[in-house]
Amino acid sequence: MQKLRWGILSTGFIAGRFAEGIASSNTGVLTAVSSRSLESAETFARQHGGCEAYGSHAELLSQESVDAVYVASPHPFHAEMAIAAAKAGKHILCEKPIAMNMQETEAIIAAAKAAGVILVEAYMYRCHPQTAKVAQIIRDGIIGDVKLVQAAFGFHAPYDPKGRLFAKELGGGGILDVGGYTASFACMVADLASGGTETEVACVGGAGQLDTQCGTDTLAIANLRFSNGVCAQISCSTQLAQNNHVRIYGTKGWIDVAEPWIVTPHGGDWSIELHLADQDQAETIRGHESRELYGVEADTFARLVAGEKPDAPYMSLSDTKRVNQILADWLGQIAE
Repeated sequence: MQKLRWGILSTGFIAGRFAEGIASSNTGVLTAVSSRSLESAETFARQHGGCEAYGSHAELLSQESVDAVYVASPHPFHAEMAIAAAKAGKHILCEKPIAMNMQETEAIIAAAKAAGVILVEAYMYRCHPQTAKVAQIIRDGIIGDVKLVQAAFGFHAPYDPKGRLFAKELGGGGILDVGGYTASFACMVADLASGGTETEVACVGGAGQLDTQCGTDTLAIANLRFSNGVCAQISCSTQLAQNNHVRIYGTKGWIDVAEPWIVTPHGGDWSIELHLADQDQAETIRGHESRELYGVEADTFARLVAGEKPDAPYMSLSDTKRVNQILADWLGQIAE
């Protein structure tokens, strides 16, 4: 496979993590980075192997030396950047959430389809071998008929009303920042439970707490009800540390995923526990991944660009539509 030539749009923390991931990948090479400030781009380039640096995103998108871009900007700028990338003929890996609302989500998807480019929302855990193993266990019927998913992703961040985790104009709040992780896992499991790809879902009973100054959610819970009978309880938070885990319950047992989201960030061993009703002790299933988490994601994306089907249950466009609709409904219920 020819190396996929990457450009990174923006130079923040997550952009740096992805640049490190590309360096550990088997399929990619970082060729360019852009920022609104040429100085910022040049600093980033020096830190990550000396790629080309550009003082505008449009300039990077005009380069023939770039095959695909990673949209690493804050949430409110995703739609503008992703649509511009599609029009420039670049394949797009866009940080989650892909957009601020469903109108923007649909516009990005339409632009990518019109341009004939690959578009994936960047939930990196969905590309990891650990997630693929969970999917295999469910698909093989080892825990029986899946009935319930419980998923949590919460942390306590330093309070900064002007920061991206809290300010409404920057897409603040736990739902937009990490709620999609829990929703996307539930959607994946529901599809696996019945062998489908677009199992219908309703978000019901959303509740939580809004920051009195910013008006964004600091704690949120919701129930998801899928058309095949699978139910999910999901939660997220920015001002409350949670036991970030996933549990999948079936009629013959259950799976405990202790590190579902930031799994082996720099490579290493991973494990999940399988609890079966007819066994006294849980079975620990172990694996090892040498690549960094974002390197695994880069390789998964490269396989899609090459016309291959990845082994891992990556985010499809139907996943993206469902998850972002859940987020929109969840936000609306919190605000009621």
